[in-house]
Amino acid sequence: MIADTFPNPAFNPSTQTGTAVLAGGCFWCTEGAFLALGGVTAVRPGYAGGSADTANYKAVCEGTTGHAEVIEITYDTTRLSYGDILKIFFWLAHDPTQKNRQGHDVGSQYRSAIFYQDALQKEIAEKYIAQLNAARVFDAPIATTVEKLDAFYVAESYHHNYAALNPMQGYIRAVAQPKIDKVKQYQNK
Repeated sequence: MIADTFPNPAFNPSTQTGTAVLAGGCFWCTEGAFLALGGVTAVRPGYAGGSADTANYKAVCEGTTGHAEVIEITYDTTRLSYGDILKIFFWLAHDPTQKNRQGHDVGSQYRSAIFYQDALQKEIAEKYIAQLNAARVFDAPIATTVEKLDAFYVAESYHHNYAALNPMQGYIRAVAQPKIDKVKQYQNK
């Protein structure tokens, strides 16, 4: 799909939050994709949706903690809006039609979710999902949930900047790098 034909959010007011917390499967992939996006100043992998005592990779991988693997994106609001972040999330960073999975990664910890921090983020997310579903942009309805962010727990340090530090790792080459390449191509159009 050409960038000019993929719908922009119809409801996309300027915000001052500068952060977004998104779950789109393995955080190695989504982190790499958003680090490639101009205007993003930082991306931290982590966990959301569960409690502090289970916010660790081993526990989250079991799929019983309520957590999702997420990324916390910090962005320059003079270059990107929250809606811009969501456009990349839905269009290039993951498959929003999959419930509790992305590719071979299966379980609620790999769910597609937007963790909103305030009422405006919630409204933007819900209206954009409705807009995309109404436009039938995807072959299936969007399965992405919109969930309140109660807490963000930073992932262990070895997960940070994983794709860039492990470019030859098989999973990165097969799954993360194509997403990173799509974001770079989008920016160079």
